[in-house]
Amino acid sequence: MMKKNRIMIFDTTLRDGEQCPGASMNLREKLAIAHQLARLKVDVIEAGFPVISEGDFEAVQTIAREIKGPMIAGLARCVAKDIDAAGAAVKPAGKRGRIHVFLATSKIHREFKLGKAQDEIIRLAVEGVRRAKGFVESVEFSPEDGSRTEPDFLVEVCKAVIAAGATIVNVPDTVGWAVPEEYGALIQHLHDSVEAFSNGRAIISVHCHNDLGLAVANSLAAVRAGARQVECTLNGIGERAGNAALEEIVMALKTRADFYGGVECGVVTQEILKSSRLVSRMSGLIVQRSKAIVGENAFAHSSGIHQDGILKKRETYEIMDPQDVGWGGTELPLTKHSGRAAMAARLKHLGFKMTDADIQAIFARFKEIGDKKKFVYDDDLTALVEGHITEVPETWTLDYLHVTCGNLTVPTATVRLRRNCEGGEVCQDASIGDGPVDAALKAIDRLTKTKGSLRDYALRSVSEGQDAMGEVTVKVDFGNQQIVTGKGAGTDIVEASTRAYLNAVNRFLSSPSQKTKS
Repeated sequence: MMKKNRIMIFDTTLRDGEQCPGASMNLREKLAIAHQLARLKVDVIEAGFPVISEGDFEAVQTIAREIKGPMIAGLARCVAKDIDAAGAAVKPAGKRGRIHVFLATSKIHREFKLGKAQDEIIRLAVEGVRRAKGFVESVEFSPEDGSRTEPDFLVEVCKAVIAAGATIVNVPDTVGWAVPEEYGALIQHLHDSVEAFSNGRAIISVHCHNDLGLAVANSLAAVRAGARQVECTLNGIGERAGNAALEEIVMALKTRADFYGGVECGVVTQEILKSSRLVSRMSGLIVQRSKAIVGENAFAHSSGIHQDGILKKRETYEIMDPQDVGWGGTELPLTKHSGRAAMAARLKHLGFKMTDADIQAIFARFKEIGDKKKFVYDDDLTALVEGHITEVPETWTLDYLHVTCGNLTVPTATVRLRRNCEGGEVCQDASIGDGPVDAALKAIDRLTKTKGSLRDYALRSVSEGQDAMGEVTVKVDFGNQQIVTGKGAGTDIVEASTRAYLNAVNRFLSSPSQKTKS
């Protein structure tokens, strides 16, 4: 049983969030986010869907073994092999392990997807929960497309799975169909009709999608109606239009505690901005400037009237203190004269857990950056660390880059790459293009014998000033709709762009499909 005013935050960034096209992450990237989620103090981390691939299984198992604090959940269909895989993956978490099983219950899913009657759905749901209960104490059941399921049948399902051992029943708005009043009424109906929800033996969870832009509103309406767990993602990333945004849910509950009856969650709000930026960099999904809480403009005031009010009393135009979510000045920067110990100490302060080998590799890049700019700020250092984390086994390494361009010159790039294999073959080629970046990318294609089509290109300044580091994220299509994300950073944006594209090429070449061909 839990306190009636306690809201559990179930983060599914690493599972539902990663399902967003182009957001696929490797193990080190997922682990970095999981460590940050632990510092954020979410209650549950849904680490993945173990049965779908060896990579997902390894990620869930590694997170379950290494992350302390939050519960670690693995997703599974009501299928024996799914549940067994989830049970094995979360086993290292011990009593903090959770299996999250799901089965569609709505009429449209029963008739057109599953071809099963209501009594068969209940039987399968009960069997799934009982099997999961054999692995873990904490079992969560989700009636997929719950918001479009007949309310009375949903009550039957809830009672049956709770009797079978589920302690959390999640009611997903799977396709983002619900509206707040209707969704709140459905949660209230379940709360009033299922005794286990009202006496605290089980809790209602909600998982809302943003197809109509109502994911946060629906989640908050559900909290008012008695839901005590909210499933969400950082920056609201996820399938299609995304999920309910964790930062918006948490700050709405905190800022409007008067309206939400004083409910509270255990999230350390000062870690929100750092968490948001980490997810943005690891996933390659840029946060829009006007995004609530974590967008660049979230606390920016351009109107003279607003600025005057802020100077007189902050609360006139700011309902939240920016520092409460992690906004604030960068601490004293490092310089090229700073030693390895000073850099390592700053990394530890920023929350990064690095091995000696990691420190050595990052320090080499730190010295390169230090030679090119006066100060190395926390954001610069963070970008270097995250660039190191996103590295993949490098088939090719950038050895030399030279470009010429101008308004009366044909843009030309000369690129020299080193193949990381026995013998260390070095290849060089030159190409022309629409600009220096395009020319460099074409040269890489010729050298690596790949053919990538650039689908998206994003450049952002990591820190302030004319010598700021630029961070480039690219999404490249290598055919068959295989979109690969690449990242690179540097004070020279052409070099950063070249490194980002080469990172995508290396990811593509190290993918299982390419390894099989070779």
